[in-house]
Order: sequence, then structure tokens, then C-alpha cells
Amino acid sequence: MDSPKSTESTPRRNRGRPRGWDDNSAQYTIKSLDRAMEVLEYLSRRSGLTLSDLAGDLQQSPATVYRILVTLEGRRMVEFDPAEQLWHIGPQAFVIGARFLRRTSLVERARPILRRLMEETGETANLGIVREDAVLFVSQVETHESIRAFFPPGTLSPLHASGIGKALLAEIPNERLEKLLSRRMERFTPHTLASPDALRSDLEVIRTRGYAVDAEEKNLGMRCIAAAVFDASGEAAAGVSVSGPLIRMSEESTDETSRAVMHAARELTAAIGGVIPPAR
Repeated sequence: MDSPKSTESTPRRNRGRPRGWDDNSAQYTIKSLDRAMEVLEYLSRRSGLTLSDLAGDLQQSPATVYRILVTLEGRRMVEFDPAEQLWHIGPQAFVIGARFLRRTSLVERARPILRRLMEETGETANLGIVREDAVLFVSQVETHESIRAFFPPGTLSPLHASGIGKALLAEIPNERLEKLLSRRMERFTPHTLASPDALRSDLEVIRTRGYAVDAEEKNLGMRCIAAAVFDASGEAAAGVSVSGPLIRMSEESTDETSRAVMHAARELTAAIGGVIPPAR
């Protein structure tokens, strides 16, 4: 009888990369693909650009950028508005992004919690994460009310003018916070906290009470209450919120709504194995 072959000395074959997988030299990159990805990523941040503006911003020739755009358009990664002569990010880019979100436990575990939060408060419930200096909304459960807030997955909102954004800003290290505050902050409404001092004061209040309020700071007539969600390291990984019109989300309802939002944030923190840090 043949003896079984020993596998102890057989090296594990890498199936996801070829030999030399740890070599990051240019020989393993496709320059044309790299340029195409640069165009796609830039357009996703600045959707609605002319060919000349896009080429100028990226310091590439218009002919090269145009060939890239036409190729991406064929895959529906970008789309062209002939009336405005502008290029935009396309629907297939969202489809691919949505597939990524489906593999993350955060979005999966948040869904039932957001639904309960919406049913309890009667307002639209949202989940957002930080993307550079903005909040990226990754999940939402809409209220059944005819007048409601709407932040579809993929929407970006500035950190300083968002309930979730301010809830997350209140939890980041001071060094990073000061770096963000040093940048110009756009004023969207008369209520936007666009100065570093005003925002710092609000963040102190948020840390003390455990939730943030966006009181018409991004959109007039709309109000939002948000709280941070923490990961296993005790760092703010996401935020949950409810948003709605002032006619329903009045100041008088803040206590009741904020309790529901903070409970949902704690519930999601526990669901992803997170740890709520001690109060500062």
C-alpha cells in the first residue's frame, strides 16, 4: 500500500497572485488601466465635468481622456449629458460599489436596526461612514411619510454640515480634527457652523450628551439627530441618524428621538463587536 504523501514540506501555492506577488514595481501595473482608474475616481468626486476641465485637472491630454471616457461609457461606468456637455459617474459604478457593501457586515447588521429606528421614530433612518472629509451614506430605510429626507446610498455630505458627520468628528483624535478644521468649510444655510470655533464648541456639547443635531445646517427646513457607532478598537466607524422636516422633528421631540438614535447606535456597536469608549 502506498503511504500517504506528506504535505508538511510542500509550500502553499498562491492562487490569487503570480510569483513575485510582493513586487510592486511598474512591470506589474497596466499604465492605461491605471490612468482610466484615475479618471473614474476623480469623476466620482467631481461629477459633472467637461472634457477639457477633466483633462486639465488630471494633466492628461484631452484625446487620451476622451478615449478613456468612451471606453468607460461602454461599460456604463460613466455617462455623458449631451445637453450640458458634461461627464458624470455612471450607474454601473454604483452597482459595483453596492456589491462591495453587501460583503461588509456593518451594512448587513445595520439594516434591521435602521428599520426598527425608522418605525420607532417615524422618520428616515440612515447609516454613514467617513470618506475623506465627507460622510458617505451607505444605507437608508425611508419613512412612509410623503415629506421626508432622502439620502440614497452613495450620497456624500460634508462632515461639518451633517448630523452623522459631526457625531464622528466629535470622536476623532484632536490632531486629525484640527487638520480638518483648518480647511475652508462651506456655508450652506445661515445655520451652518462654518467657523472652526463654532464647530469646536458644538463638538464639545456632542461629546457630553452623546448625540449630534443638524438643525437646518445643510438644508433649510430639515433636522437630523445622529450618534456614532464604534468598532472593536473603540474608534468611531460609522454613524446612524434619523432625518426629517421641522414640522415633525421639533426641538420638543429631541429628547425622545435622541434616546432612540443612541440606543440604535449602541445596538449596532454591539452587533459588530464594537466597544464604546469611556467618556472623555
